[in-house]
Amino acid sequence: MSPLALYTFGVLTSPLADPGPLTREFYDRGEAVYRTISRHPGYLARAEAADGDRGMLFGADWGAWGQFAAPTWYVKGRTAGTTALAATLSLWTGLSHAFDAVYSGLHREALNRRSDWFERTGHPSHVLWWVADGVTPTWQEGVAKLEHLHDHGSAPHAFTFHHPFTPEGTPTGTDGRAPRTTRFTGARPR
Repeated sequence: MSPLALYTFGVLTSPLADPGPLTREFYDRGEAVYRTISRHPGYLARAEAADGDRGMLFGADWGAWGQFAAPTWYVKGRTAGTTALAATLSLWTGLSHAFDAVYSGLHREALNRRSDWFERTGHPSHVLWWVADGVTPTWQEGVAKLEHLHDHGSAPHAFTFHHPFTPEGTPTGTDGRAPRTTRFTGARPR
């Protein structure tokens, strides 16, 4: 089966270089989450900068993952001292493994605290797509897919965990089975 790419993006309430306790807590928790996720079944790889300081995303060397990019709606800083975003790009063996890693354990606990760290933007926070074997997705692809998802909704080439597709383009559930549908029986709830 084709590998699955997952791109996440969020606008932080404070720059990554902020020395405050919430930013430190975000970093500490993030490092623990990355360690846990890297050992999760189905995890293949994630984009990691070869160099760069905390908050240096735009000028870092990301190797095969390409030049760092952000969606057009991100209007905050782009320097190490002003960048206020969190983004990830990773590869998975399948949808159920990625779903389980995101919505369980330490990452789930972090999601429950997202309002402490992230602004509500009205934009999607993640996008998934299938890639060919041996292909490394790029930051630019992730941004393009997230923007497409925002503008057009889920599609076989840019979808969410809540509206996923198989590599062949068929709607599916996160467990690989056809999504459940609700039929209207004519009776209205009271």
